This record gives sequence, structure tokens and C-alpha cells, in this order.
Amino acid sequence: MIANNIKVLITDDSLLFRNVLKNELNNDTRIEVIGMAVDPLDAMDKIIALKPDIVTLDIEMPKMDGLTFIKKLMVEHPMKVVLVSSMNISVFDALQSGAVDFVKKPDMSSSNDFQSFIRELKTKIKIASIAKLMTVKRDEPAKIEEAAAPAQAKAPISLSSLIKIAAKKIIAIGASTGGTEATLKIIKDLPKDMPGILVTQHMPPGFTKMYADRLNKICNMSVREAADGDRVEGGLVLIAPGDKQMKLMKDEKGYYVSCRPGEKVSGHCPSVDVLFNSVAEAAGKNAVGIILTGMGKDGASGLMNMKKAGAYTIGQDEKSSVVYGMPMVAYNIGAVETQASIEKIADLLLKHLNR
Repeated sequence: MIANNIKVLITDDSLLFRNVLKNELNNDTRIEVIGMAVDPLDAMDKIIALKPDIVTLDIEMPKMDGLTFIKKLMVEHPMKVVLVSSMNISVFDALQSGAVDFVKKPDMSSSNDFQSFIRELKTKIKIASIAKLMTVKRDEPAKIEEAAAPAQAKAPISLSSLIKIAAKKIIAIGASTGGTEATLKIIKDLPKDMPGILVTQHMPPGFTKMYADRLNKICNMSVREAADGDRVEGGLVLIAPGDKQMKLMKDEKGYYVSCRPGEKVSGHCPSVDVLFNSVAEAAGKNAVGIILTGMGKDGASGLMNMKKAGAYTIGQDEKSSVVYGMPMVAYNIGAVETQASIEKIADLLLKHLNR
């Protein structure tokens, strides 16, 4: 046992899955499973008694669903939660309510899928241990879909100006841990006539489509998961598919995206570096690059290439980042022209376009 090990409470209604997770996680010298809970009510009692650093939690649970539990937990005993869930759109409600990150439940009949899941879960637990705990106020809406209709962005820029800009400008956003909510904060109130936006968010396949569909319900711009050959258009946000590398391409008609399977780059598929490097090459000075919260350095070198090509670059600051990793590395190597809190990035973007 190590003095600084990460104390984990496993919450799952399957005895077999709990025991398998316990054995696998305890094989990591930095992680110690200090308890297991069969449902959220059991978990709450053990959180109070055992004081874990991290709780793993499924969304679909008996007695109380995971989302309701997270909302209660963040008010009564704020705690870092890593979701271990099958494909369920409620994952994004849970992230909005304060969960740090999520891992897709594995196919237990596939050894490769299970081992990949265990590696990812261990990584996410370690990242969560150093992440900021972002709690949500009790009076904030539980679901994005229930929130009031977003207002138009208030930055001084006319819609006619945006329409002229949209045809030639490209905005590229890259994010990891904490990025689902950070990206939302940037794009949710942007005018519908914005230049096309490309987003690479580290996320498993399937979840990227759910994420895009979710954003599409509340943003002024249209949002969808990108498909190979999609044209980049004003008023459209394209989210990189969870198992493909997305690149910006250009032909005589304008910009489009390539979305194809590929090797991991900077440890990820999709990779922010892949997107940013392609934007630097295809769009040059007609681009804006934004790097957001996340662990590691994916996107830093790509953002530097964008800056060298004449693009305007923005990095999220430390205070507003769940994990100040990717934007920190980008800032430290000189790739970030302007650093700002997540609340100010949309205005910075609009003011830059207005210039």
C-alpha cells in the first residue's frame, strides 16, 4: 500500500463485475479499492464511512438511478465520480451535474475489449484524482434540454458580417476531460451564421453521436457527428467520430472533412493534433484554434502549427479547466496567443471575427 494511493469505491449492482473491477484495479500500485457498493444508497453510506477519493458509478442502478445520485452527492458530499456505463445519453447529464469523466462498459465476452476498458478506467481514475471538482448549484437545470432557449451572443458583430466571414473561416476546437461541458459553454449561444466549427473531443464511438445530437437540441448552430466527405458550412458544427481521425481538407468547392479509421496520434483517436495540423495546412491564417481542458499534450503541437500558419489561437486558462494539461502544454510552448476563462472564449472568438 502506498501513502498517496488513490482510494476508490466501486458502485455496481453486479457482484461479478464489482469483484472483477476490484481485482483489476488493485493490481495497479497507485489505486486501492477501499470498498464496494451495490446501489447508490449503499454507496452514500460507504462514502461517509470510508471517505474515498473516487467513486465509480453506473448510470443504470437499482433503488436510485446514477444521475439522481450524482445530483444528491454533489450537494451533500461533493465527490469525484468516474462513470462506468453502457451507452446512455444520461451520461452527459451526469457530466453536467459534476461527474469528472466516463468509461464505456466493456463486452465481457471479449478479452481485448475488457483489457482496453481496464486500461482506460485506470487512466481515467488517475486523471480524476488530480482534476478539479466542478459542482453544480442546486438551482441549475438538471438537463440541458430543459434549460431556457439560449440567447444570441452579445459580442458586437453583425449577422451580415458573419455571413461574409463564414465562407472562408474555420474554427477548430480540441478537448478531453471536462471538454464536453467546456465546448458547450463556447458554442451554445453563438449565432447560427457562424463560420463552420470542427470539434475533436476524446470520446468513445457511439457517444460522439449522442453528444452531437444533444448539442443540436440547444445550440443556435446545427450540430452533428461528422461523416467522411461532409462539407464544412457556415452555421454547422461537426463533431469528430469516436473511432476515426478527422482532418480538414480543401478542394475547388471549399472545405470538407475526411473521417477515417487510423492509428492513435498523441495517444488518441480522434486526435486533436490530427485536426489542428490539417487545419493549419488547409486553412492557414483563415482559421481559429481553441484548445480546452484535458490531460496530456494532444493538440499542443498542432496548435503551434496553426499559429505558425497565421491562425488565431486561444487556450483555456488554469482556473476554469477541469484538468489544466493540454492547454498548459500549448501555452508553455508558445502556441497560445490568448489565454482566457471558458466563460470569455466565445466573446473573444466573436471579437476576433469582427476584426
